[in-house]
Amino acid sequence: MRFRLRCFLLHLTISLILALASVGVVFGFWYPSPLHEAVGAISIFLLLLSVDVIIGPLLTLILAVEGKKYLKFDFLIVALMQMCAFIYGMHVVAEGRVVWMVFNVDRFDLVQAYQVNESYREKALPEYQVLSWSGPKLVSAQLPKGSIEHTELLFESVKGGVDLPQRPDLYAAYENEKENVTNVAHPLAELRKYNTPERINEELEKWPEADAFLPLMSRTEAMVVLINKSSANVIAVVQLSPW
Repeated sequence: MRFRLRCFLLHLTISLILALASVGVVFGFWYPSPLHEAVGAISIFLLLLSVDVIIGPLLTLILAVEGKKYLKFDFLIVALMQMCAFIYGMHVVAEGRVVWMVFNVDRFDLVQAYQVNESYREKALPEYQVLSWSGPKLVSAQLPKGSIEHTELLFESVKGGVDLPQRPDLYAAYENEKENVTNVAHPLAELRKYNTPERINEELEKWPEADAFLPLMSRTEAMVVLINKSSANVIAVVQLSPW
């Protein structure tokens, strides 16, 4: 029994170390707070991680019989199965990582890696072809100049296809849109209509330089992008409701 328990605890310790390392990567780089809430990454990642961490050590606990023939082979199979499951889970999470925060007319949109259309990415400028591994990069999206292209984009988005924020070929530097950002930004007082005073004070006291906001659209939850209106610089993303 002691042999079985030692094997189990050793396997569990290794699994937990690997899990903690992956948590640091996922929430430190791919889904920086609070964007993991905006795209609903926590539940998916923790489900994949818990299954991987629990099942591997449990199989070791079942199989670890001292003196058993081919025990090392059994351990090897368990380790390979667990590693394959871990790699697959990390691949799924990586495909959903947030790569762009796009200023889009009067709001920001979060774009995840799997949402980027590959055919349009190949047509984009070199700086917009690379998908970030260290959190979202700030860009703006420009409507097509031709009326035909504009109409095609409209019809495609209505049909549930690729919308403007998922088109890297239409990206431009955020700095080019700062005047428009300033023009459409909302005063912070509007947040009182949709959030409690306590929540507003809790978030805004961390960012005294912010004096305006724009909505942030994402797959799961809308949030607020705080900006400085005079410079149009993005100050922070906060978990407040924009409407």
